[in-house]
Amino acid sequence: MNFAALADDWSYLLLGTFPDGPPGGALLTLMLSAISGVLSAVLGLALGIALVMLPGRGWPTGLLRSGLSFLRAIPVLMLIFWIYFLLPVLFGLDVPGTFSVVCALSLVSGAYLAHGVAAGIRAIPQGQWSAGLALGMTRWQVLRELVLPQALAVMLPSFVNQWVTLIKDSSLAYIVGVGELSFLSSQVNARLMVHPAEVFLFSGAIYWLLCSILNLLAWRVEKRSTP
Repeated sequence: MNFAALADDWSYLLLGTFPDGPPGGALLTLMLSAISGVLSAVLGLALGIALVMLPGRGWPTGLLRSGLSFLRAIPVLMLIFWIYFLLPVLFGLDVPGTFSVVCALSLVSGAYLAHGVAAGIRAIPQGQWSAGLALGMTRWQVLRELVLPQALAVMLPSFVNQWVTLIKDSSLAYIVGVGELSFLSSQVNARLMVHPAEVFLFSGAIYWLLCSILNLLAWRVEKRSTP
């Protein structure tokens, strides 16, 4: 192993051409994951609440469940292709690669989180709902004031698992030419030719570090929230 061969490329793998140009490499991977993570959390929270609060029967519930099942069933890569190639054909839109990746990751991850949110809410004893309703609160007030704060601790593992998956799935952005870490690693490997192990071990170490930091932060949050 000769990691010294990466002496001229490690900053490129980390930052791309930033600050002289657009961000790339690990920085862009982190940005894609962070934006997708926030959007998927908001989407998953809204859809998970809808799963719980909508009536058990009826077309709105059936439509929501069908949509979530569809998003969970298709590969992220396929959804990226559909957004990047199909939307311009159907609507004449110019869809940037980063936009297609963020949309695909957010939609798929939000669909998975929605079920985690619904499970977290349903894990709270029914007595909490009954007590809130007995005090004159509406069902939505009980959810917001009593149930949801308690359910957050139950939801946290699902959110962390999905955010770790987002960091790894962001590597699929290379397929539409987005210059994140995997894409730049392939570029560096094509230039060096003789050090593929060093290049991809370095990239793998960055992915491992990002995921480990996220796990550590989640563990600290969970530890503080536990009485």
